[in-house]
Parts: sequence; structure tokens; C-alpha cells
Amino acid sequence: MADKPVRADKASAVSELTDDFRNSSATVLTEYRGLTVKQLTELRRSLGKDTKYSVSKNTLAKRAATDAGIEGLDNLFAGPTALAFISGDPVEAAKGLRAFAKANPVLKIKGGVFEGKAISADDVNKIADLESREVLLAKLAGAMKGNLSKAAGLFQAPLSQVARLAAALQEKREKDGPAEA
Repeated sequence: MADKPVRADKASAVSELTDDFRNSSATVLTEYRGLTVKQLTELRRSLGKDTKYSVSKNTLAKRAATDAGIEGLDNLFAGPTALAFISGDPVEAAKGLRAFAKANPVLKIKGGVFEGKAISADDVNKIADLESREVLLAKLAGAMKGNLSKAAGLFQAPLSQVARLAAALQEKREKDGPAEA
């Protein structure tokens, strides 16, 4: 009977991990062997409030991934595994993990999940190479503003040409005198 609370705990852990997989925009699996508690704390802080970094038993994480409908991760659940569940911008979190891994080579990025599909460690690095959502939005806004300025100039050109034509006709009328009826 002593096994029942343990099984209930495992079921609860799997349920929580399943929810984390389902509610995350992306998940990155890492091997943390060799990191100190201080380094893990530093990593959690560097990832920000939109990323939950947690250590999990491979069997529980594998079951949770399956329950969440994610396939192709089984070979990544080997050795000590920690999962970075990203609820915010995956690019920023991938950049943070890659930067931390460069500074602390014992952290290894194994792969992950992006848009419900398993991805490799190389794919995680490709995501880290992308520009953040904010930068892309700023570039888009700049491009749109530039195009709007061009459009405004194009719309104003015919009006200014009509105004110049009207002014020229007015001058000609004044120069030629009153028109005969």
C-alpha cells in the first residue's frame, strides 16, 4: 500500500508535464549534467518569467510528451534531462539557452518541440539565429511607415499638380484680361 502515494505523485507529475507540453509555444530539452545548483538558478533567471526550466525523470517526461501528442522525442530522453517550457517568444528563450550553453559548455541542448513537432538541436540553434518578435515587428512597422510615406507622396503629387495647373490658368487669365463672351 505504500506504493499508492508514489503512483499518485507520478500521475500528478505526468499530468503537470503534459499540461506544460500542451501550453508551451516551444519546449527545449537539455542535458544539465555537471551544472551546479547556482548555475541552474542563474540559467532559470536568464530565461525570464516566460520560460519554466525544470528537471524531470525521463520516463515521466516521455509519457507526458506522448500524452500531449508529441512524437519523435524518445531518443532525447537519455541521461539527465531538463525541460525548458517556453510560453513566450521561442526565439528569445533559444538565444538565452544557447548563450548560457556557450558560457557553460556542460549544458547541452538535445533538441525540442516547436509548433507541436520534434526538432533537433541544430533546429533550436536556427531558431536562436532568428531575430526576436519585437525586432521583426519594429522592422515591419518601419517598412510600413516608409511605404505609407511613399503612398502619401504619390497621393499628394496629383493634387499639387492640379493646384499648380489651376494657378497657371489663373495667371494666364489675369494676363490675357477678361474673357470675351
